[in-house]
Amino acid sequence: MRMHNADENCGIAQAAMVLGDWWNVLVLREVARGHVRFDALAAEIGLSRKVLTERLGRLVAHGVLHRSLYQRRPVRYEYLLTDAGSALLPLLVAMQDWGDRWVLGDGSVTATATQDSAEHARVHALTGTRLPDGLELPGPRGAQLPVVAPDSAATVLFTYPGTGVDWGDPAIPGTAGCTLENRLFRDAWPDFRRAGVEVRGISTQLPHEQEEFASTEEIPYPLLSDAHHQLAAALRLPTFRGAGRLRHKRLVLIVDAERTVRHALFPVLDIPHAVTESLALAARAQGESVTAGA
Repeated sequence: MRMHNADENCGIAQAAMVLGDWWNVLVLREVARGHVRFDALAAEIGLSRKVLTERLGRLVAHGVLHRSLYQRRPVRYEYLLTDAGSALLPLLVAMQDWGDRWVLGDGSVTATATQDSAEHARVHALTGTRLPDGLELPGPRGAQLPVVAPDSAATVLFTYPGTGVDWGDPAIPGTAGCTLENRLFRDAWPDFRRAGVEVRGISTQLPHEQEEFASTEEIPYPLLSDAHHQLAAALRLPTFRGAGRLRHKRLVLIVDAERTVRHALFPVLDIPHAVTESLALAARAQGESVTAGA
């Protein structure tokens, strides 16, 4: 593809050359979701093997993906994100946010959703979905922590927009309640522990912002930072732009020991009820996991 001379120093034009077309974007979307093998990619995207081979080759050549051998006879590769590829995740999430707001929505900014929205359908379709292997996010003191607790039969993941944020006047619908939600999970923490359930709070705030809040509020469970949008891209979670940053909408996922989503609560309109319900659902999932493994 020939570019006009004026585009040679344009980062937008150069990025467009790498991404190429919408098939490349969909390949990156699926790799971010954990579909890293050829057959899985072909099945998820519905692309012919010939075209998919060409697109994967192009993304590898541009340094966005790298091939990792997982089988020798016959030779088979996984296609994994490089650092350059991971740096595209915020772009994918921003594209999704734009599409949810301006194509699938009415253009308004909101931190919640209606039951007839595409976001509602997408979140509830996560039930039965397995989180990608090795998915980790920065936690306290910047340490990388698994999103799903490895030694627990059930983990509650709750995403929230952000604590200590001035949302402006009038506030964006659905933003209020982040501190309340964390306090309620904190107060219920002994009940979660007795049930053998782990809790993870997740926002797109930076680790040091979360650490300050956790120290002040004496939060006993890890707060994980999705500032680079790894989780949002992996699960296609709903976001909105508020106070200068893409932020998670409030939702709760109950995930079992096999990293499979068992229940999804979204939208979360009654925060106290959601905390209580997440404990009950997680305890049930924990009991079912134990029974299944017996």
